[in-house]
Amino acid sequence: MEIENLEKEMKQSKFKKICVFCGSSPGKKSSYKEAAVELGEELVSRNIDLVYGGGSIGLMGLVSQAVYSGGRHVLGVIPRTLMPREITGETVGEVKAVADMHQRKAEMAKHSDAFIALPGGYGTLEELLEVIAWSQLGIHDKPVGLLNVDGYYNSLLAFIDKAVEEGFICPNARQIFVSAPTANELMNKLEEYSPSQENVASKLNWEKEELEEYIPTPNGRYHQASLTNYNPPT
Repeated sequence: MEIENLEKEMKQSKFKKICVFCGSSPGKKSSYKEAAVELGEELVSRNIDLVYGGGSIGLMGLVSQAVYSGGRHVLGVIPRTLMPREITGETVGEVKAVADMHQRKAEMAKHSDAFIALPGGYGTLEELLEVIAWSQLGIHDKPVGLLNVDGYYNSLLAFIDKAVEEGFICPNARQIFVSAPTANELMNKLEEYSPSQENVASKLNWEKEELEEYIPTPNGRYHQASLTNYNPPT
């Protein structure tokens, strides 16, 4: 009976797995650490599994431990060369070692239904902006969320608004991602999200078997060849 009541209390979500980008450092404010734990608990409350960068330290360690402790599956994807740096002690859940950063991001995207960025540094920003760019190009239509803890991303949001104002980002593309100050608010926005922007490359088919590469020939002309090694995240 208790299990049935618990299941009823669980929120229904359209997502099965969400990828979380975040720092391998905890940050200086306690609010960043608290937000990572709250996000993990929010995912658990909605029966959502976690995909993340595989580290056991910083915000990565906190969000993964919260999800794992709540009984949900955790998949960490990490380049082998970073394992000594980002993994200390025992990891939780499933850890998948990959060759490099490109494969890490592709694997994380492939296994996820949506993306969330907690506070982080260069790596977190790069991962966030890449999935936003992928959405603009029509490579995926998965929701992207920014957890703006204590206004951490206010400057980034101001930069993006400035880019729209100056004509470098079209207004529709500004709607690719959503942001909120708390995990609950952000998840509610992601649940309601539906793609509305017109993709820059909406007419292109990004499927592996239909992509072609133009290769130069000795006479200066080009011929087409299949891109057999391209595996876009879907």
